[in-house]
Amino acid sequence: MHDQSQYQVRFGWGVDGAAQVGADVDVIVVVDVLDTDGHGGDGSARRTARELPNGAAIVAGSLRNRTAVAEWVLERQAGKGDRVAVAVIAAGDSRGDGIRFAVEDQFGAGAIIDALAAVGIDYCSPEAAAACASFTALHTGIGHLISASANGRRLLEQGRSQEVHLAAELDVSGDVPVVKEQAFLGPVIE
Repeated sequence: MHDQSQYQVRFGWGVDGAAQVGADVDVIVVVDVLDTDGHGGDGSARRTARELPNGAAIVAGSLRNRTAVAEWVLERQAGKGDRVAVAVIAAGDSRGDGIRFAVEDQFGAGAIIDALAAVGIDYCSPEAAAACASFTALHTGIGHLISASANGRRLLEQGRSQEVHLAAELDVSGDVPVVKEQAFLGPVIE
């Protein structure tokens, strides 16, 4: 188990990663940049909410809403009156043998961690810092990197180029899909 509990911002992969690094957090941000399974942008976040028993709020994050997510987390912190702990979870690809690394999800998670730092939520685990660095170092080529990734190429071959293009856009959405709200912050939204 990777203990990141001393850090305010943590990073992990898939539902197992969320269970490990998100056991005692206030907010879990699930990042699934390319919808390869056809369940919509918040499908991974909904699956995570069903599989995790903890009381954390769970939201769907992406490159498109990274700043909105960070501002949403900051509002929750102000409402709590204390620091919130955040687990940023790259969804990856589910396979029969577990989770496969998906570079676009690492970039998306890094983008959200970067946006969290920009609003002052920046006490990051080394894992979160590395994900953030992958985004900040490569963000100028993010559109090409996503379309050239294994999942990007697969979607392009399926004729889904518009989805790939839209997924690579930065900060174009103010929506924060809330899959599960934390008890101290309000009702569950399903």
